[in-house]
Amino acid sequence: MHLTDSDLQAIWLTVRLAASVTMILLLIGTPIAWWLARTKAWWKGPIGAVVALPLVLPPSVLGFYLLLAMGPNGPVGQLTQSLGIGLLPFTFWGLVVASVFYSMPFMVQPLQTAFEAVGDRPLEVAATLRASPLDAFFTVAVPLALPGFLTASILTFAHTVGEFGVVLMIGGNLPGVTRVASVQIYDHVEALEYAQAHRLAAVMLIFSFLVLLTLYAWRPSAKKG
Repeated sequence: MHLTDSDLQAIWLTVRLAASVTMILLLIGTPIAWWLARTKAWWKGPIGAVVALPLVLPPSVLGFYLLLAMGPNGPVGQLTQSLGIGLLPFTFWGLVVASVFYSMPFMVQPLQTAFEAVGDRPLEVAATLRASPLDAFFTVAVPLALPGFLTASILTFAHTVGEFGVVLMIGGNLPGVTRVASVQIYDHVEALEYAQAHRLAAVMLIFSFLVLLTLYAWRPSAKKG
């Protein structure tokens, strides 16, 4: 299976994007998931709904509002310009920001479920041993929720790899900068290059299958453990 240089470039950019988004969401999504799992505040519902919104919101809608927010007249755009960063749309880091929002539920929801499964008892025992809340979180909650972390990371990475609408709206189609694999496939089809589109699509299909196979094969062993 022969891939062109532009195909390989798009695949590398996709992997870089997915890895960046997964790492950022691990940092951002973990405290959000922990709070959602532990709080009894009335605003838990609205915040949970906002986190889950990308699951039902059309990608073009989310991309449109992010484009407005990060544009020259948007609050994010004005902030980045005042900091000397410039504008984020049509840059790699603009893709990262958009993908963080779009993939957030795939990180937060599995982590929230894992933290809820930990329950109160292990943390209460840790407290009786004079562990601080922070110590109890890292030494008790995180190890017990490790299967949730692995599931969330795999789903977030795979979901980011498959993005199209949001990345096209925010990043456009700049080779080596914002042209990810899904956009590259679209370009091949638009140019009637079906053989090239088939080769790259087959790579993405195999990757997606292997990700799901790993996830489903690992879950039973994790439950037994």
